[in-house]
Amino acid sequence: MAPANEKQQAHDLIERLAPGQISAVVHLLEVMTDPLARSLANAPIDDEPVTEEEAREIAAARASLDRGEGIPHEKVLAEFGLTSEDFERMGRTPLDPHKTGR
Repeated sequence: MAPANEKQQAHDLIERLAPGQISAVVHLLEVMTDPLARSLANAPIDDEPVTEEEAREIAAARASLDRGEGIPHEKVLAEFGLTSEDFERMGRTPLDPHKTGR
């Protein structure tokens, strides 16, 4: 099917959708046309083998966490000048990618 015909078919199908379905399609189209999302989707799978040194570092990190030596979430947030309440509020009101200059 020629691209012009496919576009027309897409328009025809959109006209037949219910309002709730249209918002889902709009979201899908926004994701599909986002350059970063497209780059990530097309990126090759990282199939580089883990070196012995990396394997030792991973094992050491996991053992550290098992001993309870991880960094508390609140401390990480504080390094960015945030509180748990700030983080929760950010989760409820995500950034609009069209307003962030990305």
